[in-house]
Amino acid sequence: MRTDIGQVINLADYQPTDFVLERVDLTFELDPENTKVEARLILHRRDGVDKKAPLVLDGDELTLSSLLLDQIDIPPAQYDATPESLTIRDLPEETPFEVCITNYINPTANTQLMGLYRTSGLYSTQCEAEGFRRITYFPDRPDVLAPYTITIIAAKEGNPLLLSNGNFLGGGNYDEGRHFAAWFDPHPKPSYLFALVAGDLGVIEDSFTTMSGREVALKIYVEHGKEPRATYAMDALKRSMKWDEEVFGREYDLDIFMIVAVSDFNMGAMENKGLNVFNDKYVLADPETATDADYANIEAIIAHEYFHNWTGNRITCRDWFQLCLKEGLTVYRDHEFSADQRSRPVKRIAEVRHLKSEQFPEDGGPLAHPVRPTTYREINNFYTTTVYEKGSEVTRMIATLLGKDLFKKGMDLYFDRHDGQAVTIEDFVKCFEEASGRDLGQFSLWYHQAGTPLVTASGTYDAAAKTFSLALEQMVPATPGQSDKKPMHIPLSLALFAEDGNAFEPSSVTGAEFTGGVLHLTERTQTAVFQGIGSRPVVSINRSFSAPINLHFDQSPADLALLARHETDHFARWQALTDLALPNLLKAARDARDGKTIASEKTFVDTLLIAAADESLEPAFRAQALALPSESDMARELGGNNDPDAIHAGRQAVIKQIADAGKDVFAALYDAMTTPGEFSPDAKSAGRRALRNTALTFLSYAENSPARAKAAFDGANNMTDLLQALTILAHRFPDSSEATDALASFRDRFAENALVIDKWFAVQATIPGAGTLDRVVKLMDNPLFKRTNPNRMRALVGTFAFTNPTGFGRADGEGYRFLAREILDIDRRNPQLAARILTSMRSWRALEPVRAEHARAALAEIAQSSELSTDVRDIVERTLKG
Repeated sequence: MRTDIGQVINLADYQPTDFVLERVDLTFELDPENTKVEARLILHRRDGVDKKAPLVLDGDELTLSSLLLDQIDIPPAQYDATPESLTIRDLPEETPFEVCITNYINPTANTQLMGLYRTSGLYSTQCEAEGFRRITYFPDRPDVLAPYTITIIAAKEGNPLLLSNGNFLGGGNYDEGRHFAAWFDPHPKPSYLFALVAGDLGVIEDSFTTMSGREVALKIYVEHGKEPRATYAMDALKRSMKWDEEVFGREYDLDIFMIVAVSDFNMGAMENKGLNVFNDKYVLADPETATDADYANIEAIIAHEYFHNWTGNRITCRDWFQLCLKEGLTVYRDHEFSADQRSRPVKRIAEVRHLKSEQFPEDGGPLAHPVRPTTYREINNFYTTTVYEKGSEVTRMIATLLGKDLFKKGMDLYFDRHDGQAVTIEDFVKCFEEASGRDLGQFSLWYHQAGTPLVTASGTYDAAAKTFSLALEQMVPATPGQSDKKPMHIPLSLALFAEDGNAFEPSSVTGAEFTGGVLHLTERTQTAVFQGIGSRPVVSINRSFSAPINLHFDQSPADLALLARHETDHFARWQALTDLALPNLLKAARDARDGKTIASEKTFVDTLLIAAADESLEPAFRAQALALPSESDMARELGGNNDPDAIHAGRQAVIKQIADAGKDVFAALYDAMTTPGEFSPDAKSAGRRALRNTALTFLSYAENSPARAKAAFDGANNMTDLLQALTILAHRFPDSSEATDALASFRDRFAENALVIDKWFAVQATIPGAGTLDRVVKLMDNPLFKRTNPNRMRALVGTFAFTNPTGFGRADGEGYRFLAREILDIDRRNPQLAARILTSMRSWRALEPVRAEHARAALAEIAQSSELSTDVRDIVERTLKG
């Protein structure tokens, strides 16, 4: 199961290691350019393996310094060492033995930010997925678990903090000018969960008393002076710990839990046992610098990484093909946490928006893969929305199928049975089968088949028989490597409504299992017959998005309007509004392309404005209802031959018509949705701000003037309002003096705050229109732009490529050529970052022919480079081939 550079890894080839690792002792003598690493490994041969099998350890750009077997030098003839591997022969056949490996690494030169690296005076690690092999030679795979003892030695000056996993054993002076700290993690873990942080940071401290009465010390480390901005993260952590005890019965298991916020980080955060390392974007917040979305993200990601303590750490993956077992499951858990902390329907709407905008295109393009893939070339490229978000949806479907009590029983069995193990999807599913007595064999196809199922529905009402027949057909499209798909088990939450808005209760249902309001679609075609239906019903299918599918179900605007007014499932109410909006938006895009007059249906506009003014609905829901499907949503629904300019023009015209029709509604909302007093990040206040800023956006179209947005910018007392006003000015009136002045004011005010300046870059990267490319290129020469910082590159280049279809996808192809040049440049420093930004090209085949050819040529330019990383070559070749 080793991963050589460019080697294809197959699930079918999995074999356990020949050797069992019993214990790991690591000693680090930190130096910016010449860190000494000593690894002492206690191993024994696994029963039943070849007694002559060598020990093969992984490396990545390593140079061996010394090698001992039971404290005796191993002669050179007994081993082979390369930068990528260490092979040791003639090892003891029966008894445990100790291998001691010494090597040196250069943390400052490690621009990949994988393994141990040093930036801004701080030593930090990122070892998932295969970063530990950049630290020392090791069996670097997730099924190799052992307890770790860590000793860190470093200069006192600049490094007062020496942190690692587990409980603190002690520390003190080491020699002149240096000191040490020792840590012990008693819980066996794989190497990807190892962490080390050393440097000079500030800290905030608190404690948490677990349900068994143990007191856990809590510490969050940040750059000096930023401690007050970590208080919300601490509050979120404590709420996460309490929630996990109450909902899943999971108690924390060490004496201390630490979070360290770093500014140079490839990911959002990392769940290293007891020492989470975070991108500081997901720790630091205050009203002046963080938006409501930032607060919500901090809460969710703090929870996500903490929840990994059980779903990922205590129980980990047998191999990287099982990645969704920790990530998809933990995303489900953090979604449930956020739903309990905030508004469940609003949270569900946000989840589905993200799923459809990010995962559905992935599932429908050249990078499609199953939730559990069977092959990979570069594991870093499989940290995808399919693994995370669709993986979460699969867990949610299990909960839907089994119900709350049986789902909890299955989770309890999973925790009890597999604690301390590295396991598979089959182990996970089996727990639910045993807890419920239900066969989940067909359901497990959700893990194995890529692609988003399309469910087509049609209904027939028989007044004489008082029956309603619902015909359903499912189809799973072909995806790379999977042309023939089997029918899935699709749980469809369903309700039937009368014309007065009351729900029907059928006397019986035949043709399909229907339990607890869930219809089980298991065949390619099925017809469910509902008895005892007194009049033609209006059908609501896939309520709460019970299954991640595309649904084709022709419903009249009148039926959708009824659901938008009367559905008791507020997600389904939002879905009805979306289903009203989409045909209008798609027709507008086609009319814009063809030069026709654009006009929206009155039923759609009226229903939307009724929802906007409905005070019985929470403001956050109304804000979501008014947030029309995005341009990427429209492109996905159009399916192909897409012209980004026409899509943008059509959507803008529809927004303008809604704004004109609802000008009085939006003016009233803008005045009513103020949040007096001090800023609070609570969900209710955030919802009011969201609705007020949505109203402000529509008013900018109705009034066609920057005046109101400029007044909002000048009067804002929090980052949410300030950034929304800035965005309106920059996007709606980019050439105005108001926009120019606001951008300059924002930059000058926050020039010393990196996270806020990221927002400044992102706002400009998303200004619609072909001219934005020139702005982006110019911004890359701005003194505030830092190529080596992943957050900054994502904010400008990534945001431009992912979320600006008219700027990035300009007709002359210059946007694609720009990205090709940038990818080749980024790849030399940080392959993981380059590969992730490159996935913005995944839907190039859906473009109209001229743009598609420009995009293909840009991808070919990347592919032709002779010095590509495995990360980028894997993405570009799959994107071109698919």
